Amino acid sequence: MIKYIFVTGGVVSSLGKGIAAASLGTLLESRGLKVTLLKLDPYINVDPGTMSPFQHGEVFVTEDGAETDLDLGHYERFVSTRMRRVNNFTTGQIYESVIKKERRGEYLGKTVQVIPHITNEIQDFIERGARAAWGGETDVAIIEIGGTVGDIESLPFVEAARQMSLRLGRGSCCFVHLTLVPFIASAGELKTKPTQHSVQKLREIGISPDVLLCRADRPIPEDERAKISLFSNVQLDSVISVWDADSIYKIPSMLHKQGLDQIVCDVLGLQAKPADLTDWDALVHGLEHPEHTVRIGMVGKYVDLSDSYKSLNEALNHAGIRTRTRVVIEYVDSEQIECGAAATTLAHLDAILVPGGFGKRGTEGKIEAIRFAREQGVPYLGICLGMQLATIEFARNVCGLAGANSTEFDPDTPHPVVALITEWTDRTGRIEKRSEKSDLGGTMRLGAQRCPVQPGTLAARIYGGEVNERHRHRYEVNNAYVPQLETAGYRVSARTPSESLPEMMELPAHPFFIGVQFHPEFNSTPRGGHPLFTAFVQAALAHAGQPREPAQGAAARAAVA
Repeated sequence: MIKYIFVTGGVVSSLGKGIAAASLGTLLESRGLKVTLLKLDPYINVDPGTMSPFQHGEVFVTEDGAETDLDLGHYERFVSTRMRRVNNFTTGQIYESVIKKERRGEYLGKTVQVIPHITNEIQDFIERGARAAWGGETDVAIIEIGGTVGDIESLPFVEAARQMSLRLGRGSCCFVHLTLVPFIASAGELKTKPTQHSVQKLREIGISPDVLLCRADRPIPEDERAKISLFSNVQLDSVISVWDADSIYKIPSMLHKQGLDQIVCDVLGLQAKPADLTDWDALVHGLEHPEHTVRIGMVGKYVDLSDSYKSLNEALNHAGIRTRTRVVIEYVDSEQIECGAAATTLAHLDAILVPGGFGKRGTEGKIEAIRFAREQGVPYLGICLGMQLATIEFARNVCGLAGANSTEFDPDTPHPVVALITEWTDRTGRIEKRSEKSDLGGTMRLGAQRCPVQPGTLAARIYGGEVNERHRHRYEVNNAYVPQLETAGYRVSARTPSESLPEMMELPAHPFFIGVQFHPEFNSTPRGGHPLFTAFVQAALAHAGQPREPAQGAAARAAVA
């Protein structure tokens, strides 16, 4: 029988429930258990796909094409299980499913209510997600409930968890509650009262936590832990101190040293081998002992919120681990370099990266940054929109196509080198001018897709013969302009097998200049890294005049595959 661990949060959000859940998954997996993780989001949106990155942070994309919460990225980086659509669901999805059932008459004319219909549906979604991993042989499912205890939005999820523990019986469920223990500088002490109130609120709902994870900016002293234990009715050894760390990859060892994995196994009656964190400790050692340093400029428009590029940040860190390099990421607001300030802003960087994004704002600044990288021989990596803008820049400044643009930014551009595939009139890529604004929606390409790679290219040296990456975009490079671009030296190094759309484009005459239509950051893990980001950091090292580590292409390709 599958065992369930529910991770809840109290006092404030953004304490790190996702990292805590993922770290616990790492510990249980190191003990030989088959683990999967689910994220329950209490907002009414069906998914985060239409939400602003400033509101929600990055949208993570699974292999089967689901747009999900960024915590699923943490899950994939910490455990070996690949996340799917069923690993993340929202209040919107639950209500949508219940309403469809009601319209089909599945409730036999009954009054549809939050209890039992909504809570039953939540339980069904949880059990379905748990069974989907490991061929139905999952040992433990860790379920992170978004929001904080006491929120109106999350109450149905917490109530469903309570009902599951009652229905499945003793030893089937474990409740881990993450809460804040703030340090009050004026008093010079940690305060346990917020944690006491948070646990009290959880117990009012009918749940007594088995474990408390107490977040603070420092280790919590023994007497404060004892106080929390006494007033929260939680065993002292189950009050775990979780202090601020300079790397999220240190959290599993921090929790293991306090016995969290054994406590959970005891609550659930799991017989598991001792934890083996050898590989995990090795990657933390590599992270803490770099031999080189590079500065990479990330030119975007969501730079005020680092969570907007969470997977990208982590992928660069993973490449740093692989190459024993400290990767310093400098966020550059693309709007600040739209007035010709590219040279003064970017000259000190060892490499430039333009990430994905939507909308016109800041695109001209990104194009200026790309031109600087191309003309100055600075290593460049363009991801999704970053590839499209590199194509626009090359079309304008090398091919001489004045006004070249994407129809996303200028529907009336004389040279639509990037456009919706629904705007193309035939396979040659010719554009049919359309006035209907609904056409701008297009059909988003989501999820993983395999593509062959052209031999003799930079892409082939990095990936080998095939690339299999995840996508999240609507607009494509227009095939009608590809012959002109390639004649001028901008080469397509990979195409989709069905529509023959450009997947990867590069400049062979440049030290390192490559754009990809997909999002490779979603496949990067700290244990295996990613071949594209590893090659990018190595190119940055070369540009900085520093020695490079031997290429890890074969091993990295195997890890991604």
